[in-house]
Amino acid sequence: MSKEYIQIAFSFNDQDQFDILVAQLADLGFDGFNEEEAATGINNGVGMSSILGAEAGLGAGAGHCKAFMLASEYESTEIENKLEIIFNKHTLTYSKSIIKEQNWNAIWESNFDPVRVGDFVGIKAHFHPSFEPAVQYEIKITPKMSFGTGHHATTFSVMQLMEHMNFEGKRVYDFGTGTGVLAILAEKLGATKVLAVDNDDWCIENANENIKNNDSSVIMVQKVESAFQNDQFEVVLANVNRHIIEANMVELTQVALPASHLVLSGLLIEDQEDMIKLAANNGWIFIKAQPLNGWVSILFNR
Repeated sequence: MSKEYIQIAFSFNDQDQFDILVAQLADLGFDGFNEEEAATGINNGVGMSSILGAEAGLGAGAGHCKAFMLASEYESTEIENKLEIIFNKHTLTYSKSIIKEQNWNAIWESNFDPVRVGDFVGIKAHFHPSFEPAVQYEIKITPKMSFGTGHHATTFSVMQLMEHMNFEGKRVYDFGTGTGVLAILAEKLGATKVLAVDNDDWCIENANENIKNNDSSVIMVQKVESAFQNDQFEVVLANVNRHIIEANMVELTQVALPASHLVLSGLLIEDQEDMIKLAANNGWIFIKAQPLNGWVSILFNR
C-alpha cells in the first residue's frame, strides 16, 4: 500500500523569506521541499531527512514552493493552527492537498538537476551524463524523499568544508544521512569506516539504494532515534537542524574520539554564534564557518 503525503503549496517574495519559511515548516515536521523560481521556472527539488540549488544555492528572487509531510504524521488541528500563524506573519496564503507516494517520486526524478561543487564533487542522477569538465569525485543519487542532493545550501556547504578535510583512513559518523550523499563522499575521500544513521525509514531505504549504486563498501546504515553510539569516530557530520543538534550535542561529542573533527549544518546564519558557544561548552574549538545563502556549516576540532 502506497503512502500518502500532505502537500502545502505557497508563494514567497524573496530568498530570505523562503529560507525562514523552510526552517519554520521543518520545525513542524515537513520533510521535503520543492522550490520553483518564479522568474526562471528553475525547479530545485530537495528532500530532507531530519530537516532540510544550483551551484550558488536556491534562487534569490520570488518563487513557489511545495512542502511535504507524511499524512500519518499530520496532526490536522494543531499543525493547521501553526500554519495559519506562520503564513499570517508573512502575509502569505497556502493551499493543502494530498498526493500519493508514486507521484512524489515522479516529482523528484523529473526535477533533479546535476549539482557540482567546483571541480571537487558532482552529484547527479543515474540518467545524467558524466560531468564536463570532469570533477574529482562523482556521486549518483536517487533523491526521492530524502534530504541531500547538494542543491540546498546546507549540504553544498558541508561538501565545501569536506574538500579541505582529511578523511584518509578515518572513521566517520554521518548523523542524519538522508540520501547518504555525505557518507558516500566520505568513503570516496578515503574513510575506512562510515556509519550513516537516520530516524526515517524512507531515508534508510534510500541511503542503502544510493550506497549500492555508488559501489560503496565501507558504509553501514542504521536507523536511530538519537546520536548515541557505543562506537567512536574521528569525523562526525551532523547536517540536521538546530533543535536536533541541541538535543544531541552531548551524544555527538561522546561519539567523537580525541583530536577529532565535527561539522554542524542545517543551521541558519543567525544560529552560528549560539552553535559555537554550545560546541565550546562541550569541548570543541571553532575552526571555520562556511556560509551560503543565509545558511551556514561550521567546522570544529578538539
